[in-house]
Amino acid sequence: MKRLPLAVALLCAALCALAPAAGAAPGDHGVLRLAHLSPDTPAGDVYVDSVSDPSMHLTFPGVAYGMVSDYQDVPPGTYTISMRSQGAAPDSPPILSATVDVAPGTARTVAGLGYFADLGLKVLDDDLTLPPAGQARVRVINASAHAPELDASLADGTPVTSGLPFATASDYVDVPGGPTTLTVTPAGGTPMQLPVDLAAGSVYTALVLDDGSGLTVQTTLDAASMGAVPVGGVETGAGGTAGGSGRTTWLAAALGAAAVAVLGLRAVPGRRRTPRHTARS
Repeated sequence: MKRLPLAVALLCAALCALAPAAGAAPGDHGVLRLAHLSPDTPAGDVYVDSVSDPSMHLTFPGVAYGMVSDYQDVPPGTYTISMRSQGAAPDSPPILSATVDVAPGTARTVAGLGYFADLGLKVLDDDLTLPPAGQARVRVINASAHAPELDASLADGTPVTSGLPFATASDYVDVPGGPTTLTVTPAGGTPMQLPVDLAAGSVYTALVLDDGSGLTVQTTLDAASMGAVPVGGVETGAGGTAGGSGRTTWLAAALGAAAVAVLGLRAVPGRRRTPRHTARS
């Protein structure tokens, strides 16, 4: 029965070849996502257009406060991001706009941050490199009007950020993986204990948001422990909330093909064995 171990080894090799590089964007593309993190700005429609390729167009209708889209797999180049009032004509003047350069293998989050009166789109560089074994990687974005500045630490005292101003993002830090509590302390305010689950081997952005009565934390997965990046398809039109990934579908099909190959190898007739010998195998 040497064929089956060989087949399993071939399957493992196939999985390693098919899986995306750990924490990396596609080699010849980049990934881009949108976030609405302005507490007093109403929902809007967001458009992403390639400067060099008019056919490359993404639409995110009805993006509301606290929403973060999946990453979109896009060719490298310069993109214009425009936000319009919800339901406004696509050719109407935007409330605000910005440009972002996407290089091969990079990840960017374009976020509406700040108060509506001085709202701006900020381009954040995302680090999708996976953390060491047993660790999670996390950063904090302060998107709460109740926290002009804030400190954040984990239940075991591990610091995450200190003195983080409103409408800014902290650096990524490595922390122990697993369920824990994020203690968020607004400047001059009372510490709040907010539960979070930071799976080991994964990368997160923790959004500190207003929830009407105080603060809340929403964690967004940047990269998963299997090296996968949540990626949506072009022309999703899903307001940045749709799950699913063309990469996931492709990988599932590849896994199925590899599994069929293993079963095929398992079924290849070898030398004749007695029923007892076959059962023992």
